[in-house]
Amino acid sequence: MRMQFWRKTVEDIYCDNPPHQPVAIELWKAIKKHNLTKRWLLKIIDEREKNLDDRAYRNIQELETYADNTHSALLYLTLEMLGVRDIHADHAASHIGKAQGIVTCLRATPYHSKRRKVFLPMDICMLYGVSQEDFIRANQEKNVREVIYHIASQAHVHLEHVALEDYLYKIQKVDFNIFHPSLHKKSTLLPLYLYIRSWKKKY
Repeated sequence: MRMQFWRKTVEDIYCDNPPHQPVAIELWKAIKKHNLTKRWLLKIIDEREKNLDDRAYRNIQELETYADNTHSALLYLTLEMLGVRDIHADHAASHIGKAQGIVTCLRATPYHSKRRKVFLPMDICMLYGVSQEDFIRANQEKNVREVIYHIASQAHVHLEHVALEDYLYKIQKVDFNIFHPSLHKKSTLLPLYLYIRSWKKKY
């Protein structure tokens, strides 16, 4: 019902008839001001709706598709709000979004596994003989770390030099043990790290 509401809301907004709902009204203002592309908003809604059943991704491509239609779509909208409509920027946003989606999936694994849910790509788990129960039990054997290494490596394919690299570096440092306590601490130096990257124009 929630997804149906937002799908209809987006359609109404683009007909200049937003519902009297605070978020919808602000979204309508942003769309009017920045001429935002409707299909990116609809992609986010469609992809979220497809994932309401809380099942694991069948393969890494499914995870990347989800990331592209959610994380990347938000980045495309952000670029439009900044007045950037450039094919090269969109290409970078696509890769950044996919990497961000993969890293988010990895980061959330300990949280979800405590609730007996595992969303990591099934084909990669099967490749290394790892079951969902291994993650639910916080198994830290080598084959479990191999699964995380494989998925983290896919994020590196898309992205090498942004803030996400910090988490990928940390996960490598603990031998791909996703349950290691050091991975769940907030990085107090992240703002400074991002500022230095921005100053050097290296992302």
